[in-house]
Amino acid sequence: MESVIVAIDGPSGTGKSSTSRAVAAKLGLSYLDTGAQYRAITWWMIGHGVDVADADAVASAAGKPVIVSGTDPSHPTITVDGVDASGPIRTQEVTSKVSAVSAVPEVRALITDLQRSIAADAENGIVVEGRDIGTTVLPDADLKIFLTASPEARAARRSGELKGADVHATREALVKRDAADSSRKTSPLAKADDAVEVDTTDLTLHQVIECVVTLVEEKRAAR
Repeated sequence: MESVIVAIDGPSGTGKSSTSRAVAAKLGLSYLDTGAQYRAITWWMIGHGVDVADADAVASAAGKPVIVSGTDPSHPTITVDGVDASGPIRTQEVTSKVSAVSAVPEVRALITDLQRSIAADAENGIVVEGRDIGTTVLPDADLKIFLTASPEARAARRSGELKGADVHATREALVKRDAADSSRKTSPLAKADDAVEVDTTDLTLHQVIECVVTLVEEKRAAR
């Protein structure tokens, strides 16, 4: 099959990760969770005593950690300085601080370069998911998809993932994260002009996956 680069963007709770991994696995593509990379550098900052509220301090330290992302959709991995970070990066502390770290231009420049190199090395193609993939990281991607869903649906899904989390509090946190990601000066969360928007509010995960697979196959066929 011809190599294809697929960019999937959207806010938290829209099904980006689950959809992207499944589509990549189904179509024999590599997979990259760019959000995990920002979480990884945030986790490193916290562990090394960097004040994440101090943009200058974050910028100065940004080039120190070595982040390596595995791109097998059946078993995506991420290490920081050789240490498995897949579990630690999902803590609430990292979640609460990742927006501040990812808003620092020096951090975004470094991670964006890393993401582009990973995509370029994916011989059979890749599904890259995040918040600025279609607009900034891979503006020439073969297919751009922007997933959306109502705040209520997203909160319900995220609460289910977090096992017993308060839905109202989760919704407020998601709305706050959206505002931070959409308003940052460097590479904000935004839908690319040529992206296909898919509203997942009333769709099952299986339906979303099938929808995206169809879009990718149509793109391949057109080429």
